[in-house]
Amino acid sequence: MGLFSKKKNDPLKSTTPPRSHTEESNEIKKLQTKLQDNIKIVKGTLGGSSDTIIREIRIGKGGVLKAGIIYTDGLSDAPSIQNFILESLMLDIKNTEVESKLTLNPQLMNTLKDFAMTVGEVKDVTNFDELLNALLSGDVIFLIDGYSNGLIIGNKHWVDRGVTESSTQTVIRGPREAFSENLRVNTALIRRKIKDPKLWMESRVIGIRTKTNIEIMYIKGIASDEIVGEVRIRLDRINIDGILESGNIEELIQDANNSSFPTVYNTERPDVVAAALLEGRIAILIDGTPFVLIVPALFVQFFQSAEDYYQRADLTSLIRILRFFSFTIALLAPAVFIAATTFHHEMIPTALLISLAAQREGVPFPAFVEALIMEITFEILREAGIRMPKAVGSAMSIVGAFVIGSAAVEAGIVSAAMVIVVSMTAIASFVTPTYDMGMTIRILRFVFMGLAASFGLFGITVGLIALVLHLCSLRSFGVPYMSPIAPFNADGQQDTFVRFPLWKMRTRPHLISQENIDRQQNSASAKPEPEKGQ
Repeated sequence: MGLFSKKKNDPLKSTTPPRSHTEESNEIKKLQTKLQDNIKIVKGTLGGSSDTIIREIRIGKGGVLKAGIIYTDGLSDAPSIQNFILESLMLDIKNTEVESKLTLNPQLMNTLKDFAMTVGEVKDVTNFDELLNALLSGDVIFLIDGYSNGLIIGNKHWVDRGVTESSTQTVIRGPREAFSENLRVNTALIRRKIKDPKLWMESRVIGIRTKTNIEIMYIKGIASDEIVGEVRIRLDRINIDGILESGNIEELIQDANNSSFPTVYNTERPDVVAAALLEGRIAILIDGTPFVLIVPALFVQFFQSAEDYYQRADLTSLIRILRFFSFTIALLAPAVFIAATTFHHEMIPTALLISLAAQREGVPFPAFVEALIMEITFEILREAGIRMPKAVGSAMSIVGAFVIGSAAVEAGIVSAAMVIVVSMTAIASFVTPTYDMGMTIRILRFVFMGLAASFGLFGITVGLIALVLHLCSLRSFGVPYMSPIAPFNADGQQDTFVRFPLWKMRTRPHLISQENIDRQQNSASAKPEPEKGQ
């Protein structure tokens, strides 16, 4: 099999109904010559929607030409329409040489674009599919009676929340800005950080109904052409009614549909996207969501934080090791406790075993049922805390866990040791920087608990072997999911379990960027010089 093998199942081919012939014919329907016919078709297609504003005006000497301006209220900038379109056409060119040129002639549209339109973006439109798409995107449509073509005037303007601080990926040291729901704001935030003409963007429109704008962003000469081509292929074969969030795209382009491990990374931080682009990855930006997708995504990437590269290397390495240790605790702590107390009493020191036996004297359930009750209760509290209003959500989850845990121990339903183990597991799961990997840990924790309750440490061992085999079988856009661990790459270990100083990290990640692997021309020149006398 090649590096980029075809996916076995297309997630949309079997589920998306074929588009009707009537729908396709309407989309390519040409504009009519008469202005009133065009306006009637627009009104009929949109069902006479109240937010569609149609203004008919007269232009040219003596008002010889009848024109129409159509825009969507709330998506277009109304003051700009008044000041730079209507005023320019009806007042500014009056009694000027331009007004005499506004007559029925084949060059009329070019004359308007060259002399009358005081706006930045103007392009021609000849069919209703393109007209309606532009109209519902916030642009202004300009039509003239007697012409079967019109103009699309760029005038998008809608309310957004602006650039705020990230709420899902917080840092102590580093930039505070985060993406917003506006696609152009998001691309501008990345352009501010990477002022390279080789930073290329490719546009896509996905969604039969939503017509969501999507941008593929990569650095030409650093990103692999094969991976870029694979991203294009997977996006172009999506055929679905609507894309409302980046999660829709993620689910449709990911490699392993049946795996709980994420193979597409998402972030709302521009600095994370900029760093990924410099490593040779590809970013996918979706209009209407602050979360940007990054591919390929590797296993170790989900344990890295943006702050890792803003702190000293020794501190970062210690914190990163702590993350992997917390990952192990969150995944295996309840399972090991269940196995030890159920099957392997000889592993527990005698004093501790006596203490645990005394705690469990009045508990009516086995250790597995105890752990299951506490884990499910904690998951319910955590989910309730997320869904409740912020003012009471965190307080409710903390107080609820404390009250329920204390009451359960006093009532003799669970032992105090089990409450401690489950609490440590829950706290360790929050150390993982990414929410997606945290969800995966929560799912697998129950699997290992079941193996431990059935077969003890032998079950845990078999489960770990199966987990490693599964991870090694995964790929993200053709790149092995466990690289640079498997296949092993010595240079890649500089930014895996620990982070080497920046002046030592000369090359980009192996297998991701193979065209331009050097990020520093000479590592010796970047090394800090020691002070004299040391």
